Amino acid sequence: MKQIEAIIRKSKFDEVKNALHQIEVNFFSYWDVTGVGNEKQGHVYRGISYSTSDIQRRYLSIVVSDDFLEKTVATILESAYTGNVGDGKIFVSEVLDAYRIRTKEDGHAGIN
Repeated sequence: MKQIEAIIRKSKFDEVKNALHQIEVNFFSYWDVTGVGNEKQGHVYRGISYSTSDIQRRYLSIVVSDDFLEKTVATILESAYTGNVGDGKIFVSEVLDAYRIRTKEDGHAGIN
């Protein structure tokens, strides 16, 4: 099993969520987060300068079986893409086990 952690634009969340549901990734957690990015310039809107060093994003945590990893990452890459600085990041790590509390199932059955 793998854990996918994705940090994406808040404006792309619904598109990413719908794309994940289409490939049958129906369970994941998400949080609103603030991060610091590489862009050092501020933006000017109606004559007022805004700092872009603190960036509002959405953080997704998804656990999938090994055979769903590539499909899930490809779906996030495609649906979260704008081509602009700040599209986000994806991290993948190993998950040793998963348990469903209600039924006490573990492994693959614990995440489905």
